[in-house]
Amino acid sequence: MKKIMLALALMPSLLMAQHSIQGTFSPANEFTYAFVYKSNPTGAVYIDRAKVDENGRFKIQLDSTSTTGIYKIVYGVPQQDHNFDLIYNGKEDVILDFSLTEGLEFKESNENKLWASYTNSIEMINRAISNFYSQDSDDEAAFRDIFKTLQETQDAFELASKNTMVSVFIAANKPYIPVSYEDVATYSTNLKNTYLKHVDFSNPLLQSSEFLSDRVMAYVFGMSANPTEEFYKQQIDGLVNYIGADNSEIKMVLLQAVWNNMVKLEESNVANYITDTYLLELANNEKNDMLAAQLVVFKNTAIGTVAKDFPITLDQKGKKVNTSLHGLSKAEHYVLIFWSSECSHCLSELPQVRDFVTTMTNNKVQVVAYGLEDNEANWKKEIANYPNFIHVLGLEKWNNPITGVYGIELTPTYFVLDKDKKIVAKPHSLEELKTVLKTL
Repeated sequence: MKKIMLALALMPSLLMAQHSIQGTFSPANEFTYAFVYKSNPTGAVYIDRAKVDENGRFKIQLDSTSTTGIYKIVYGVPQQDHNFDLIYNGKEDVILDFSLTEGLEFKESNENKLWASYTNSIEMINRAISNFYSQDSDDEAAFRDIFKTLQETQDAFELASKNTMVSVFIAANKPYIPVSYEDVATYSTNLKNTYLKHVDFSNPLLQSSEFLSDRVMAYVFGMSANPTEEFYKQQIDGLVNYIGADNSEIKMVLLQAVWNNMVKLEESNVANYITDTYLLELANNEKNDMLAAQLVVFKNTAIGTVAKDFPITLDQKGKKVNTSLHGLSKAEHYVLIFWSSECSHCLSELPQVRDFVTTMTNNKVQVVAYGLEDNEANWKKEIANYPNFIHVLGLEKWNNPITGVYGIELTPTYFVLDKDKKIVAKPHSLEELKTVLKTL
């Protein structure tokens, strides 16, 4: 009898633990596994996986250790491009359909269905706003009707989501609503200035979601058709102001994401502004040595930056003359190559560089070959094939300090410098190097 009573007492907790994330992928033959991760402000933790059956179905059981929060379903590679977020409140199953053509639809889960319904409703009203302005309309009655609908929709969903996890997202997404008619320029300015007004950057749920990073990216990169460096800097300063002084971890995460995008867009000056003004200090304070090193290397090697100096010993008529990279003055441009005598790609490409450079006007291009070596013997033997190069020996190979200064991760690595040693190009291959040299 006691055993029966104990079993009955345990049943509620067992039932509470028996929730799952399940769904159907289509077309089924495009999927093999569904992986589930629990998101956090700095990344995600692997939880479990499920094989997708021949009908595209999968099911991942969640146990009592599965806490509430944002979960990420990964369905392909690369992972960063093949995933979606969902909310798990610990009280309900999450059942969904995901199609490569139709997207994501939640069949069960009040939290996720409410968020999907909200975003669809807001998107429809935003289309009405876009249509109103695209028609150059000045119909103030129509304007008021659109924004009245927007206000009523926001209010209704805030009320419907009370005491739910999704309420945080609906509140953070609260749109700008003018109190009277505004032309498109005024509306756009006010929208930009209030876009992050309702976002609580200290909220762990928001910090763990794609919503926050997507909104930040839209604020920085989506508010101007022709952004200037000054515009980007203003947006970044505004972002930091909204985040506040006490949220250093998420500030670092978000600024790193913005920095990465600036690098991809080749906005070197803005990327270095983020580094100098905010991100490097944050990385050091958070003891993120890898990020700090990445920032410094990019700054050292950005286009337009003067290349970092290093000692060079020249052999002039049998005499050793000590100088440095910055002390060289015989050429209009310099090709700086980091290579190794033990690197097969280097031994294939250096002769081609030598032959190509000899076809150019005298003194126009000088090659500086920095050998990253374990010993001097092989290097000495190999450099005899390149008498017109300026050679530098860097012992300890990958442990040589120059690799950290220039961010050298493979050989050969090329830089093209002007006469003042400013970096003008960073070719990724021999063919790119030749293309650059042809334009000089």
